[in-house]
Amino acid sequence: MSDQVPAGPVPPVPFALGYGTNGFTDHPLDVALDVLAHEGYGAVALTLGHPHLDPFAPDADPQVARLRERLDDLGMRVVVETGTRFLLDPFRKHHPTFLDPDEDLADVRVRFLCRAVEVAAGLRAECVSFFSGVLPAGTTAEAGWERLLARVPRVVAHAHEHGVRLALEPEPGMLVETVADALRLRTDVGSPAGLGVTVDLGHCVVVEPGGVRGALLAAAPHLLNVQVDDMRHTAHEHLPFGEGELDLALALGTLGEIGYTGVAAVELPRHSYDAPGLAHRSMTAMTGAWAAWSATDPTATTTTASTPQEALR
Repeated sequence: MSDQVPAGPVPPVPFALGYGTNGFTDHPLDVALDVLAHEGYGAVALTLGHPHLDPFAPDADPQVARLRERLDDLGMRVVVETGTRFLLDPFRKHHPTFLDPDEDLADVRVRFLCRAVEVAAGLRAECVSFFSGVLPAGTTAEAGWERLLARVPRVVAHAHEHGVRLALEPEPGMLVETVADALRLRTDVGSPAGLGVTVDLGHCVVVEPGGVRGALLAAAPHLLNVQVDDMRHTAHEHLPFGEGELDLALALGTLGEIGYTGVAAVELPRHSYDAPGLAHRSMTAMTGAWAAWSATDPTATTTTASTPQEALR
């Protein structure tokens, strides 16, 4: 993508630039929000669990109410992320999952996501993002898919009851690994209106056959949430912008082209040691990439009105 600077004013970004709290684990949540507001972010991706908001804490509901007031004061939008590493199992990261052969353990994941839905309802969050899980050893892909079909609808039903949308995130190495996998699962569970897709732009570098543009075009009718980070094609490792192979201008430009109006939040869960610096540099990189894309294709910024995302609101 060109680094050309537009001759005229840069059109406003039509989606909300955000930052994930899993990249601010050395800051209390209120302080993290202060930093993000200072850097100009209009949204936050809240990862439930340690250290910011434990959904199972005795005072979780009052915390949610206070947080909603704080977000209102800051004018920030919010999505709920459920990728906390050790909340459900202190010994195994991201366990248990939908794919666990033990029904009781899989139910722990289902109940966590149902609780996340309740938190999201209290926050008036735009969606709850979730993943499928890694296929357990000794389990075939067919058996894993059947477990998803049996367990995901329970969360979908709970979300429908609470007026909350869900966004399934494909993850490298998981059973639902690509946008095509996520769309297949959505179809197989009956294409519920409240079930959409999260796309992590970095993941597209690693696993998407059509790259970031192909993945976003495929996901467009059901795209509810976007995570933004750099990545190299050789490893699922979230990197600051400029350290990987993502064409950030192309990615943000494609979001503008498809009429995306949701949250696009930076996802750097292993970089809390430099959170304020990365928040600043990430905002600079994203606004610069948007300006560069606008210079090369200014007509695409006029996309408004009836977008696929508005149909899901």
